[in-house]
Amino acid sequence: MKTIAIAVSIFIIAACIGCSSTQNLKTAPKVELLWPTGAPNAKGTADSDKPTLTIHLPAKDQATGTAIIICPGGGYGHLAMDYEGHQVAQWLNSIGITGFVLKYRHRGTGYAHPAPLQDAQRAIRTVRFHAKQWNIDPNRIGILGFSAGGHLASTAGTHFDKGSPNAKDPVETASCRPDFMILVYPVITMTELNAEKGSRKNLLGKNPENSLIDFLSSEKQVTSQTPPTFLVHGNDDKIVHPQNSILFYQALKNANVPAEIHIYEHGKHGFGLTRDEGPVLNWPKRCADWLHRRQL
Repeated sequence: MKTIAIAVSIFIIAACIGCSSTQNLKTAPKVELLWPTGAPNAKGTADSDKPTLTIHLPAKDQATGTAIIICPGGGYGHLAMDYEGHQVAQWLNSIGITGFVLKYRHRGTGYAHPAPLQDAQRAIRTVRFHAKQWNIDPNRIGILGFSAGGHLASTAGTHFDKGSPNAKDPVETASCRPDFMILVYPVITMTELNAEKGSRKNLLGKNPENSLIDFLSSEKQVTSQTPPTFLVHGNDDKIVHPQNSILFYQALKNANVPAEIHIYEHGKHGFGLTRDEGPVLNWPKRCADWLHRRQL
């Protein structure tokens, strides 16, 4: 029995060493500065003043050519970079999609509007400009956001331009319009009735002008040019009311923009990929089906 126990122990140790070696051989995701020479209106040169993209590439034999920029949530006061960022990128990689995790500026690092939107727009331009380098179709670049990151994604999808053809910075010549959006328990509106007050205060300050409230209430900014959108929310979300997703879906429908919405009976705020139980955890499969039907 002692001999068997020793043999089993040696096997486990060898397996662990093998796993460790495999992990060490795996290339770590590359991090790219969005503005190598400094972000607009940067308050300093610390890491918190430098928005970045972390690039998670799928296996070459599985890559579809689709890319998604991921905006973690955090109420515009911090970023949930793991469960609403890197874990999501790994899931996207498993279905052949390149994931770009966006570290954007926010109130926790001393920034309010327009810094987060500038970072999201720049992220889309960057991925599109470098599409060939990363084996991406420049017409298949989406944006995905959770909670306040969902608000940021929705503002990127309702405030965009074709790029500046005469810009000195070549990245700025690329369009910042996402080709599709995925919004998970998103903050959408900044109006008093359904706004998530923490996100609103962090983004807009204590007493924002009505014009700014309307400008950043995404349901009021939808047009026929707004990208197709997939929405997910939990009916018992006590932090961001599901009416946020409903308002955006209704606006998309009124503008004849393709949209799909899933509101689960049970799904507390922040469920991410695995932080809850029950049918709500099926949303990634429903989302993958939606992407497949859209040939993404």
